[in-house]
Amino acid sequence: MSKFVDNGPMLNAYPDSMGGTMKDIVDVLSKEEFKDVFQSFYILPSIFNTDLDRGFSVIDYGINEELAKEKDIEDLKNLGIDLKLDFILNHASVLSPQFQDLIKNGENSRYKDFFINWNKFWEGCGEMTPEGYIQPREEYIKDMFFRKPGLPILMVRMPDGSDVPYWNTFYQEVQYKRPDVQDLMDAMDIQYLAAKRLSDLVCAELDAGKKPSEIEFGKYEKYKDKVIDLLESRRRYLGQMDLNIKSDLVWEHYRNTLKALSGYGARIVRLDAFAYAPKEPGKKNFLNEPDTWDVLEKVKKLADEFGVSLLPEIHASYSEKIYEVVASKGYMTYDFFLPGLLIYAIENKNGEVLRKWAQEIQDKKIRVVNMLGCHDGIPLLDLKGILPEEDIQKMIDTIVGRGGFVKDLHGAKNMYYQVNATYYSALGDDDKKMLFARAIQMFMPGKPQVWYLDLFAGKNDHEAVKRAGAGGHKEINRTNLTTEQIEEALKKDVVKEQLRLLSFRNTNPAFGFDSNLSIDMNGTVMTFTWEKDGHRAVLEADFSDYSYSIK
Repeated sequence: MSKFVDNGPMLNAYPDSMGGTMKDIVDVLSKEEFKDVFQSFYILPSIFNTDLDRGFSVIDYGINEELAKEKDIEDLKNLGIDLKLDFILNHASVLSPQFQDLIKNGENSRYKDFFINWNKFWEGCGEMTPEGYIQPREEYIKDMFFRKPGLPILMVRMPDGSDVPYWNTFYQEVQYKRPDVQDLMDAMDIQYLAAKRLSDLVCAELDAGKKPSEIEFGKYEKYKDKVIDLLESRRRYLGQMDLNIKSDLVWEHYRNTLKALSGYGARIVRLDAFAYAPKEPGKKNFLNEPDTWDVLEKVKKLADEFGVSLLPEIHASYSEKIYEVVASKGYMTYDFFLPGLLIYAIENKNGEVLRKWAQEIQDKKIRVVNMLGCHDGIPLLDLKGILPEEDIQKMIDTIVGRGGFVKDLHGAKNMYYQVNATYYSALGDDDKKMLFARAIQMFMPGKPQVWYLDLFAGKNDHEAVKRAGAGGHKEINRTNLTTEQIEEALKKDVVKEQLRLLSFRNTNPAFGFDSNLSIDMNGTVMTFTWEKDGHRAVLEADFSDYSYSIK
């Protein structure tokens, strides 16, 4: 594959997004239509051995054999495509070997301090509750940011029968194994028919969503304590448990992970949710300073050992200037402002705010990965401080009116975080707007990341949201395409033109991190001019009618 630039386009997809397996994706990328189109591929973490959150709950970093083979990764390399992979710093799955060892061996586990024992963390900072966890005093948690209502705790049953709270920022689910007749007869002195009826009662109550302590036992009240003890002793968990970065074993795990990712050929490693990792009583639990930067620097030393670049992932409002801090420390950062700013500029037929942002990136020499859509939603929290609140709300209303969903923090109004929609549908399923947006992305500063569904002009998938049930709003933009759907999409002009734009961006030597870029605005026309070593590429984009020309 012939490539001339050091910041060429990057495909972004799950390993099963385009045909069902990584081999199918390699087959697509081997097509003539994709020659010289992508320099990199950001494969989302379901390529690893994971259980929840479409890959972001990692059991271990072995390749998921149902979706991929190491040969597929080798075949990508042979196409000249390098890799970006995820490293989830803050947490690991409850099914990870470390957490399973903790559940099995309790205080005798080698990993007893690998995760954060809530009561040890908050010792001396609160009062013990009847439920067995410490309630921190208000002065210690008043500034804390939690991702869900209530305290981020999962009560874990230990081998000695005690329940111990562990820190759990993100998802959790507790499952109770349904007892049959023989389970009850083995656990207590009960006759067969009573055991049968009690089993039916208990299973029905659990199926109705009740916890063991909430079950109405009626005439079987005398068996209550033993049944509850049986259920609790056999409970199972799903979830993502926070790691204790003060443990040497966690840092050994970090090093082993970076070694594995480098071994797969990762050139860039995205640090997911890293800003939640450092925790201290009284601090805000997200982006603690200087703790966050200290952890990042320590991880960087490990990454340098294996020759990989880090891409810290962090959402914060524009007014907080966190993107500047990340860049000042020598890291690439995500341009989470471009997706919303571009929609705003297109809908208002005015590119001035976009021009100012592009100029700021240039003036401050910030190296970014930019994008339109991605596996999450279109960022909105990030725009606070760069757009007025009423303009952000108007944009939300527009995208929701086109079938999108708003993701709120804790369900609180105006605590918006992101809006979930395909970028194509956010633009009203409009081919002209989609191509206009893609052309501008190709000429914006940074390394362009391309969500597979945007490339194929994917529309909002409301059926997928229904199938996913509560909390399934993100599935609106995660449709797995069949090879047949991809073949059909490749016949569309909106797809063909995007591929042409991507190839141009990847191979034209005017582009590069060290190129000269000037951005001018004349009325409704924005002009981008890239220059390097005598090469020149110019985009003239007219916001009045979404027309553009490239020279």
